[in-house]
Amino acid sequence: MRSGNKELIKFVKKRRDQLGLTQKELAERAGVGLRFIRDLEQGKETLQLDKVNQVLVLFGYKMGPIRINDRDEL
Repeated sequence: MRSGNKELIKFVKKRRDQLGLTQKELAERAGVGLRFIRDLEQGKETLQLDKVNQVLVLFGYKMGPIRINDRDEL
């Protein structure tokens, strides 16, 4: 599991707990399935970014491209 994935999992779980939401309640509020929330919190490697953003928007965040400075230019 990549470190970025671990950070996302930790963030979502922490925010969900802070709001006192169950996985089911978070799924309903975000408009995604319960299975998606479970997959997200378990670190599934292949998740649809639009659905991740549906969850994150509830917390006032969204994911997008992040520059990696140590990469060679294409």
